[in-house]
Amino acid sequence: MLILNKTTMKVLFVSSGNQRGLSIICKAQADDLRSIGIEVQSFLIEGRGILGYTKNIFSLKKYLKINKLDLIHAHYGLSGIVALCAKGKEKLVVSFMGDDILGSNTNSGKIKIISRIIAKINIFLANIFYDFVIVKSKEMRKKIRTNKVEIVPNGVNLLKFPVLDKSSAREKLAIKSDSKLIIFVADPKRHEKNYKLAEQAVKLSKINNLEFRTIYKTTHSELYLYYNAADIVLMTSFHEGSPNVIKEAMACNCSIVTTNVGDISWVIGSTPGCFITKFNVQDVLAQILFALNFVKENGRTYGRDRIIELGLDSVAVAKRINEIYHRISE
Repeated sequence: MLILNKTTMKVLFVSSGNQRGLSIICKAQADDLRSIGIEVQSFLIEGRGILGYTKNIFSLKKYLKINKLDLIHAHYGLSGIVALCAKGKEKLVVSFMGDDILGSNTNSGKIKIISRIIAKINIFLANIFYDFVIVKSKEMRKKIRTNKVEIVPNGVNLLKFPVLDKSSAREKLAIKSDSKLIIFVADPKRHEKNYKLAEQAVKLSKINNLEFRTIYKTTHSELYLYYNAADIVLMTSFHEGSPNVIKEAMACNCSIVTTNVGDISWVIGSTPGCFITKFNVQDVLAQILFALNFVKENGRTYGRDRIIELGLDSVAVAKRINEIYHRISE
């Protein structure tokens, strides 16, 4: 049994390094944990696919022999497999993020066969071998049989996503003050984001002075400006875990139109100005029109209050993860 000092716990984040460092989500979580007294190190996996990941097992074994750690926290299913094969006595927590449990989609929305197989492997390992599992939504939780699991959505840093005056945000981004701005915050090439549906609905709308922008290659320091400048954040994903886009948009009091995936219905609740759509062009368009009418009559939403009410600010989420660490390590 590991004896830990609650103020000096040493945790190793294991995740993909293919993005030239920790992903934005992992880095934010690591920073939040450090802010409450956890020492977080990181091991970045270089390579793609199962073969690419397994090549990192021996490197991680070597790292763990040199560095004395209390616990390993792997992010995404394949990282969990690498950590399981490499670890010694360290406790292992694995965070599943979405498609590693639910599968990833083709352009038509069907689950890819290889993705379905990998998801089944992840579920099997989660039920038997991991010390604790973190998932992002009830949909994911239903796939896991073990009791050593908890739903912990990603948190949003309220300091990095403040509320600004819309006209001020638009001025900084050189966006026309009178345009009706809809933003889609994801890479259109990612099939699970279902960009085609969003694009079709916007084209069908024929709304005067409508501007539709796809935002996916930007930093948090600029992204919050888009949330504050936009009239609507549009998300049409086939599936999600706990999408950061929605929580970030709500933190900036932006109106939302989204498919009912992941923990969406719980997060937005009955927040006025936030609308759930079906997976068809006509309904997406109808919800866009409802949202634009809301913006015209009311301006901004009270989404930020909802985020605070649910305890989805990043520090509150970090404290929940910290409790899990200590619970399984005592």
